[in-house]
Order: sequence, then C-alpha cells, then structure tokens
Amino acid sequence: MHLAQLNVAHLIASLDNPQLADFVANLEPVNAVSDVAPGFVWRLKGGDQPTDTVKHDYGDDLLINFSVWESRETLWNFVYRSPHLPVLKRRREWFHRVAVPYTVMWWIPEGHIPSLEEGMARLDLLRAEGPGPEAFTFKEFYEPDGAFASS
Repeated sequence: MHLAQLNVAHLIASLDNPQLADFVANLEPVNAVSDVAPGFVWRLKGGDQPTDTVKHDYGDDLLINFSVWESRETLWNFVYRSPHLPVLKRRREWFHRVAVPYTVMWWIPEGHIPSLEEGMARLDLLRAEGPGPEAFTFKEFYEPDGAFASS
C-alpha cells in the first residue's frame, strides 16, 4: 500500500501579487526536492512549468497539493526534515488560517493514481466524520490494515 495525501490552502492574494513572491519563488525548489525525495511516488502537477499550480474548479483562491508516498515515514521526512519545512513554517504569510482540517491522508493500492475528485472527497469525509481508516491525518493516523496508530 502507498500513502496518498492532499492538502489545501486558501491564498491571501493571487499568485501574481507581490505578497506571494517568496512563496512562488519557493515552488520550484520545493517541488524539485519532493520529486527526488526517498519514498516519493507521484504528485499532481499543474502544467509543464515547475511553478505551475494545479488547475481545478474548487475556487480561485484554493491552492491544492496532492501526492503519493511509499510510507508515513517518507512523507514525514519530506514535510518535516527537508527544505520544505522552512517554507511550511511561513504558511501564515501566504494563506488564510482555517479551522477545519486542511490535509487528509489515506492508503491506496500500489500503482493506483488517485483523482483530484477522490482526494477532495476524502477531505470532505474527514471534515464530516473525523479521522478514521478511510481519511486521517498525521496526528490521528491509521495503518493500512485500519488499525489506529498512536503518535
């Protein structure tokens, strides 16, 4: 099994706004790190350019990050032990703070590439029912067999 993850963020301005210049400047380097990170399997890309963001019908201010990893550990290492972390720590400069879960994870069979609709449905499930084997977070994590994993 592989671990799918989707996270969403509401931009405080359009990507061409000077307020987001540092964020946009970090897109290519962080994406390059993810693409070669141990355990990385796939990520949804917005186009041919490294700074292209995912196009979707969920609202102009919603930025979507969607990827697949070999394991919880490999995703954790990318998120919290790579050049991604300093950018993550600055997220409040670029995105509105939201109270509802903004990230979701779930297990998929190896070789399956989930659709964006599948990812958004998992986020909706997490928001509606809370964490469970079908939709969870790092904090409330479930193993591929459905067992709850303590942090």
